[in-house]
Amino acid sequence: MPSPAPFSHHVLSHGLNVVAAPDPLAHTAAVGFFVKTGSRDEPTPLMGVSHFLEHMMFKGTARRSAEDVNREFDEIGANYNAFTSQENTVYYAQVLPEFTARAVDLLADMMRPALREDDFNMEKNVILEEIGMYQDRPQWRLQDTILETFCAGHPLGHRVLGTQESVGSLRVDQMRSYFEKRYSPDNIVFAAAGKIDLPALLQSLTALTRSWQPSGSTRQYDPLTPKVQSCAMADPKLSRHYLAVMLPGPSAQDPQRFAARILADILGDAEGSRLYWALADPGLADEADLSHFEQDRFGCYLGFASCDPDRGAQVEFLFLDTLANAAGTLTADEVERARNKIATDLTLNGESPLGHMRNLGSHWIYLQQYLSLEEELEKLLAVRLEDVQSLAAQLRSAPRTIARLGPR
Repeated sequence: MPSPAPFSHHVLSHGLNVVAAPDPLAHTAAVGFFVKTGSRDEPTPLMGVSHFLEHMMFKGTARRSAEDVNREFDEIGANYNAFTSQENTVYYAQVLPEFTARAVDLLADMMRPALREDDFNMEKNVILEEIGMYQDRPQWRLQDTILETFCAGHPLGHRVLGTQESVGSLRVDQMRSYFEKRYSPDNIVFAAAGKIDLPALLQSLTALTRSWQPSGSTRQYDPLTPKVQSCAMADPKLSRHYLAVMLPGPSAQDPQRFAARILADILGDAEGSRLYWALADPGLADEADLSHFEQDRFGCYLGFASCDPDRGAQVEFLFLDTLANAAGTLTADEVERARNKIATDLTLNGESPLGHMRNLGSHWIYLQQYLSLEEELEKLLAVRLEDVQSLAAQLRSAPRTIARLGPR
């Protein structure tokens, strides 16, 4: 019997994209719906509706109550969850192969929620409490603020959770309208990996989603021009000083994204990076890191540090100095170490059906193509010192936003 193809792509009649990577040697199966919608796709008055809607998807359907949804996931022993980002909302489950059909049925049913007004009003209180809870976390407050400042009115600056005002004034009819537009099959990717029966899966998805209607929903790509900006906030309840720095970087579609991952690891990994040795190891800062985020036609570097308030200016100077001086001092050994570390992370993630499924969905959302683990590793390992130096040189003159939060 011939082995299944390592990758398969199908488009159902109403536009739902199905991407799958069967692996007969796997011990589990992972499936998920990737909806191409998030805070960047929301009208400003409806900020937070994508995340709120994610909660409502677990509140029951025409066929199931909220209790049924949770009970059935438990009955099949599923590792399941959902998350909302600036540009995607994802619902997934990992199960033993014999429960794949039940997991797909449950997830597909959830994708057409009841959106009852009583559930909406009750869950709104939960969301408002969540917003309040995160506002008590300094790093979360700082991240929201620097993103709003960096994006300066662009929808990429929308808060994923929304605000007390936007969520508080949201009506159930507005959520239903948003759902009808954004949760259409032509705006969704279904991904599957692991030990799956592909013909049975396609047959099941066709039957379960037969009534779904396409809406022609698209994403708006308004231009974003970052400027040199800074902001500061004071909160006398705090005992530490917090710093955030954001600069533009390669997007999810940019071939330079692999070099950007390596640069961010060299400069800002939690341990052993240049920021670690400059700030955390000598005890000047509690933490100091830099990450690269690649998104749909947008990318950025985001750095954080926290320290004693009296050291705020010193830490900020050393943080920025570390970034500015990177281009002329990077070494081939540093690039090799970072490259190998990231390659290990990619491999460990790709070996898991859940990690493979999430990669499948993300790659199709952003690139409309399949990248095998081998292809990703090949692109990563092809990055050379001069590629990373080139990106590091751009950090010197790149427009940057700085945000500060402390007791004074």
